[in-house]
Amino acid sequence: MNTALVVAGILVLLLLRVPIAFAILGPCLTYMALTDQSTGLSLRTAAEEIDSFPLLAVPLFILVGVTANHTGIADRIFAFAHVLFGRVRAGLGYVNIGVSVGFSWMSGSALADVAGVGKMTVPAMTSRGYSRRFSVGLSAASSLIGPVMPPSIPAIVYASVAAVSTAALFAAAVVPALLIAGGLALAVFLWGRRQHHLAGRRPEPGEVRGAVLRVLGPLGAPVLLLGGILSGLFTPTEAAAVGAAYVLVLGFCYRSLNPRTLWRIAVETATTAASIAVILAASGLLGWILAREQVPRDLATFLLDFTESPVVFLLLVNVALILIGTVLEPVAALVITVPVLLPVAVQFGVDPVHFGVITIVNLMIGLLTPPIGGVLFVLGSATRTPMREVFRGTSPFLLPLIAVLVLLTVAPDLVLFLPDVLDL
Repeated sequence: MNTALVVAGILVLLLLRVPIAFAILGPCLTYMALTDQSTGLSLRTAAEEIDSFPLLAVPLFILVGVTANHTGIADRIFAFAHVLFGRVRAGLGYVNIGVSVGFSWMSGSALADVAGVGKMTVPAMTSRGYSRRFSVGLSAASSLIGPVMPPSIPAIVYASVAAVSTAALFAAAVVPALLIAGGLALAVFLWGRRQHHLAGRRPEPGEVRGAVLRVLGPLGAPVLLLGGILSGLFTPTEAAAVGAAYVLVLGFCYRSLNPRTLWRIAVETATTAASIAVILAASGLLGWILAREQVPRDLATFLLDFTESPVVFLLLVNVALILIGTVLEPVAALVITVPVLLPVAVQFGVDPVHFGVITIVNLMIGLLTPPIGGVLFVLGSATRTPMREVFRGTSPFLLPLIAVLVLLTVAPDLVLFLPDVLDL
């Protein structure tokens, strides 16, 4: 009963548009007071959730993404992708996806991708005859590649909460991220067959050479980050620090950094990192309450009585997580749901790394659905597009995303293949 009241209180505060961290923290502190738990215990439990060396990678990867946004790296990736795909029909659709794949190796965040890349790709597409609805829908959907493809901020949070190897989770997410890109590319191909006015243009030889030269620096970032992590040369936290230094050096080399830009980068990084830290702390306290009320045990008993099939369990989890993702920010949802669902998943024989990838993809799809739909709001604001138009444009792309999610659910080898090959 106490748990139901806490959850109900959180939902009411979310509906009243209270910031997520405080919507979680208020009912939790009320619970602690009503059950005679000390204020010191509340503060210690919340603080312990963010007292983690692996979580130090989060602000560093945020710094990488913010710096890449402010130094024109996304523009260079766009020019390179346009050279590769711009010659085919509806080529800017493939360019949109390609830019998100390239930028994902540095950002690790859907909101960073959609704020930086979406602001560039949507005007480029609409100016060349693509409908605004299609342009914003594809930009929103392709931004989900960022938090799935390593380095991924949600993966770092999951690895910390679930006590699994961050490197293994990074490796496991590569194939799913590429499958998402492939699913979106297939959707673009099917749509583009009827768009005869969107013929491509063959680039000039000098244009190709210039785009390749301009992208060599940014392409060094994924080699440094992913190569260092997967080879064991760096821990994810160390790789984040090296990556941040690398993109800052690139910015100075491109002469796109000055004191004013550096200040904006520092403020944006600190603001985003602080908001995630507060959400993590509040969610950690909620996780402690759920454990104290034995919610994981009760849920495990219910699900084991309901089904003995791991696939059926995972499909039920998919539905639940997508619904949770529509109302909760992914970081908060991870910290709240993983301690509850992961022990149950293990009892069903599900690998924790496989479960982590499925969880992250689910919650990312939730970013595209109202009422929260963080990606929709950011993209609508960045491109000055009404929310109704953004959602209508995004809806068709939910189909390939859900198809990839179901494929990952029923075929765990797609997720676990690369970690097994790399012996992570």
